[in-house]
Amino acid sequence: MNILEKIVLEKRSEVKERKKLYPTALLEKSLFFDNNNVSIKDYILRDDKFGIIAEFKRKSPSKGMINEYADIEKVSIGYMQAGASALSVLTDEKFFGGSSKDLTTARKFNFCPILRKDFIIDEYQIVEAKSIGADVILLISAILSTSEVERLAKFAKSLGLEILLELHDESELNHINQHVDLVGINNRNLKDFSVNINKSIEMAKAIPDDFVKVAESGISNIDTILRFRENGFKGFLMGERFMQASRPELACKNFIAELKKAI
Repeated sequence: MNILEKIVLEKRSEVKERKKLYPTALLEKSLFFDNNNVSIKDYILRDDKFGIIAEFKRKSPSKGMINEYADIEKVSIGYMQAGASALSVLTDEKFFGGSSKDLTTARKFNFCPILRKDFIIDEYQIVEAKSIGADVILLISAILSTSEVERLAKFAKSLGLEILLELHDESELNHINQHVDLVGINNRNLKDFSVNINKSIEMAKAIPDDFVKVAESGISNIDTILRFRENGFKGFLMGERFMQASRPELACKNFIAELKKAI
């Protein structure tokens, strides 16, 4: 069983338990549930931004602990002050050290698009995403069938959420549907966590230009961003590059300042 299969198996058990503890009817009473969506698509395309989706991630299955004691309030505010286009918050606890509370905290202190980064396999998690203040959800093609992606994306849209669809190889291109807002290509293979940027660039040519293209994972320098921009990418999801620093928000600020000079 690879890492991704282990995560999904754990997620099925987790969702089953959370449904018992926090029924959908309770989630719908959240203060955030009736909030208007802040469009990540609009923010990424803004002329005064550079498409950086800055991620808050304490650990990962491949790297272990990255920044155990990072403060979500301080880091998320700092990311946005640095000029990030959006926030991405990991809510998976077992494998990534995140929580729904992290996203809720980020929501309380920031008016900006927030992506719930998790392994979504059930409509319940989408209701949950809305209830904790997310504006956009991630759907990962590697763990969902074409029909599941369409069903979950359509349901998310009914709640006013946007959808970032993540692909990794050409066999997943048929997962793209009319409910998707952004198409991300994960440079990292979630089965073995290897990174291949060249493959992502080649694959992007098969994605229609009417979708906002997002490069995910394995981005650590300005030259990589520039290569992606030349190949039609508008968004760049970055986490470890910032979270490995003692002050992630400062690392983000310096990176965006450097990117601004290079463009």
